[in-house]
Amino acid sequence: MTWSIKPDQLDNTAFRPTPDGRGFTLEIPANANIAADMVTRHAAGAKANKTAVIFETADGTLERYSFTDLENQATCVAAALQRLGIRRGDRVAIHSAQRPEIIVAHLATYKLGAIATTISQLTGPDAMAHILSDSGARVIFTHDLIWEPFRTERDGYQQLEQVITIGQSGDGELAFMDCATADPADFKSAATGPEDPALLIYTSGSTGMPKGILHGHRILHALNASLELFYNLELREDDLVFWTGADWAWVGGLNDVVFPSLAFGHTLIVCDHRFDADWSLQFMARHKVTHILLTPTALKRVALVENARERYGLSLRTIFTGGESLPGETHRALARELGAVCNEGYGMTEVNQMIGNCQKLRPIKPGSMGWEFPGRCVALLDDNGQEVGPDEIGEIAVSVTDPTLFLEYWRQPERTQAVRLNDDWIRTNDLARKDEDGYFWYQGRNDDLIKSAGYRIGPAEVEDCLARHPSIAEAAVIGSPDADRGAIVKAFVRLVAGVEGSPALTKELQAHVKSRLAAYKYPREIEYVADMETTTSGKLNRKLLRELEKNRKGKV
Repeated sequence: MTWSIKPDQLDNTAFRPTPDGRGFTLEIPANANIAADMVTRHAAGAKANKTAVIFETADGTLERYSFTDLENQATCVAAALQRLGIRRGDRVAIHSAQRPEIIVAHLATYKLGAIATTISQLTGPDAMAHILSDSGARVIFTHDLIWEPFRTERDGYQQLEQVITIGQSGDGELAFMDCATADPADFKSAATGPEDPALLIYTSGSTGMPKGILHGHRILHALNASLELFYNLELREDDLVFWTGADWAWVGGLNDVVFPSLAFGHTLIVCDHRFDADWSLQFMARHKVTHILLTPTALKRVALVENARERYGLSLRTIFTGGESLPGETHRALARELGAVCNEGYGMTEVNQMIGNCQKLRPIKPGSMGWEFPGRCVALLDDNGQEVGPDEIGEIAVSVTDPTLFLEYWRQPERTQAVRLNDDWIRTNDLARKDEDGYFWYQGRNDDLIKSAGYRIGPAEVEDCLARHPSIAEAAVIGSPDADRGAIVKAFVRLVAGVEGSPALTKELQAHVKSRLAAYKYPREIEYVADMETTTSGKLNRKLLRELEKNRKGKV
């Protein structure tokens, strides 16, 4: 069975039917500026006094900011930056905590035509030094508590001219509030276009220091279009309330929650609290949150809370998730316990949201990544760059014309060119298969793929199968070195509370996978762990697990 989308199903969205009526396109405006298109237009319109941000402080105090408040503060900060000599194209580092001042810092940077350079609050000293040097950032916005460890390193940041501190400022630093209340004089925002650089996101790769990924001002419009689908075609409704536990230094927290909630005129709830399932459910209930983004790792923990919707009195309607594969059992549990739609999406920082789910348009197949979104072009390619057949594993590739495509790897033209294939495709290094209905099923990264005795095994499908067993809370699957097979399937398993690992349970889990997938895909080794290794962005850290196995057994 296949599904097609009719033009009237996407009425009143950013998508436009093609002249032949067979597809959809996305128009990017000729004049684009993230600040103007996200907040300025609301501050000048009917939503000027609407609450845009509610910040819950550590002591429970609520601070409210209207769209006018954000706009006025951003203009003052932009003028202050201008007086510091910051000009169009300069990089402004934003050391991200979840605070309203960070939103203002982004807006001010875009108003100037400068480039917002995101740095996670989890960044260590070596990565901090690299990012500041590589980007050439002249100014950094930060918070006193997360900046404290870096103050002694300040002299080593040779290109950094000024630190603007939220909270208690140190010697030689500017206080954020002094900038936010500065005289804006006759400041005028820069006129920018869709291809003008706006956002430089540093993300970790498989090797080396974080790499900078540069996007233009069109990224707001390009992502907001597909976010309408991920948020179940509800973004144009009134009075939605958004929250995310994801780091604002990354696409998931910033572009997929902060930007769309403000751009569509909704209220964003902000709290820089470490994620905890019970706390997050209480928090969402307290603020009547309707729409969220959480990583699959976080959702696995939330889904374990029985009857959560009634117990906590949730108003939750739609969950968006991505970054790694969401197990089918977790998806079913979220619908059952939270009573909310969960639309999974796929993408990378470089090019994003080309595959996903929108329950309002097509049924969701739990465990699937979803289907190719309107206006996008996706293929699965073999090692020779040729498309594979149905249900065959191939590398996900997306058209070079994709509207979400990044501008460049920061000052790395060779690396930028290397992700292109035949000038037609952008390579992702992610593997998937596509079923007869057009749904994609994630199989892992190229380097995650397990090659065992001639078989190609994607870890995600084994993880999903294991997660359906009632004793398992979470599973991570890798290839473990093996002299005979090259590699064997190994599973690291976190059990639900009250269950203990045993040889009998290992045999039961192995039989569970054999009976549901294939005999050659079952985990020949299972290791029980108290907690799962994750990356700083909350993804399963298969790379670290592979390294541990190599150290134990030797290379595959």
